[in-house]
Amino acid sequence: MRKQLLLALAVTAAFSMPLTVLAQTAPNVSAPVAPPPVSDKPAEPPIFSIWGFDLTGYVDIGYPGLSGRGAFNTTPNGPGVTVGGPNRVFDYKRNSLDLHQAAFTFANQPKEGFGGLLNVTLGKDADVIAAYKTGPSNGDGCNLATGQANSGGCRKTGYDVTQAFVQYATGPVTVIGGKFVTSAGAEVINSTANTNYSRSILFGYAIPFTHTGARVSYAASDTLTLVGGINNGWDDLKDTNSAKTFELGGSYSPSKQLSLSVMNHNGRERVGGLVNTGPEGTRNLIDVVATFNATDTLTLILNYDYATQANAASVTANGANSAKWQGWAGYANYQINDQWRISLRGEYFDDRDGYRTGVAQKWKEATLTVGYAPIKNLELRGEIRGDWSNVPAFIDSNNVTARNNQRSVGLEAIYKF
Repeated sequence: MRKQLLLALAVTAAFSMPLTVLAQTAPNVSAPVAPPPVSDKPAEPPIFSIWGFDLTGYVDIGYPGLSGRGAFNTTPNGPGVTVGGPNRVFDYKRNSLDLHQAAFTFANQPKEGFGGLLNVTLGKDADVIAAYKTGPSNGDGCNLATGQANSGGCRKTGYDVTQAFVQYATGPVTVIGGKFVTSAGAEVINSTANTNYSRSILFGYAIPFTHTGARVSYAASDTLTLVGGINNGWDDLKDTNSAKTFELGGSYSPSKQLSLSVMNHNGRERVGGLVNTGPEGTRNLIDVVATFNATDTLTLILNYDYATQANAASVTANGANSAKWQGWAGYANYQINDQWRISLRGEYFDDRDGYRTGVAQKWKEATLTVGYAPIKNLELRGEIRGDWSNVPAFIDSNNVTARNNQRSVGLEAIYKF
């Protein structure tokens, strides 16, 4: 592992050499949840526009160096090991150079009138975020990160329509209908909007990725935005049952320094994950994200999630009928100058009943990421991360033994256009 760390630092240093690339920066667009921060810099033109729609995108390439296999051991009490789902969200493939995402967004989101957005993701990550009923021949989505997929029907295509919705805005009200990213969480699918290479535990195991339905946001004032919606559930393009999931919450920004977002998702879901048969029960999620801009260069973020799944005895690791999971994630992001920045993340996740990871465990991680932007549209990232569990949940690279910790280094290059 020491050799991998030295290699990562060496390559990151090599990345720091001047590069010359011509491109233009595009704004980050997605489903509206709360008003985005206002930038003092004028937006540069997109690479292509037609009928008011702008085309933007990015390419994300990474190398994860894991000390273990990248999979959970679902029998931590032994004997032996049993291979479960991935113990990382996107960077679970050990020592592999990956095209994580080549994403393209075609959007027109006016402040008044009709608009829409189409967001397509290509690459390895597309299989992880794929919703149920988006595979070939109307098959199952993979959703590899959560371990809640019907693995027998999962087909990897490397392609996902991540968002596709129409929009109507009038005054303080914005309505969207279609498929869109979740309103929960501090991290997102879009790699350019995150500060670390690896995704957080909470992003992959505590909350959904996307929804299909309708969402309404109401800007009650300059500081308060309310959000409500109805959808097919967690990561479902086609609903797995006849019940719907409701989302309700909002964001409050009393000043430029402080903002708070609180969201609730509640509805009946299949307890077996992305399947259309079997028992179902109410799933409830409360998500809280607080952001504090301490200075112009230092931002602190705290994310808390608490969720329950009823009637889950048939799939929990310990036989509990009401599955519960909760966790915290804290971030400290410091912008050193226009080119260099650092990001520190720490997390604690309690999957008490093993419903989300397949292992009844208390899981912690700490991540340090250094980012370097040699030019405006290119960022190079180097990362070190450590994961710990209270049980031997991480399978070793030999596929024979397991331990309660895993270490990793990561290298990433993101180019925006």
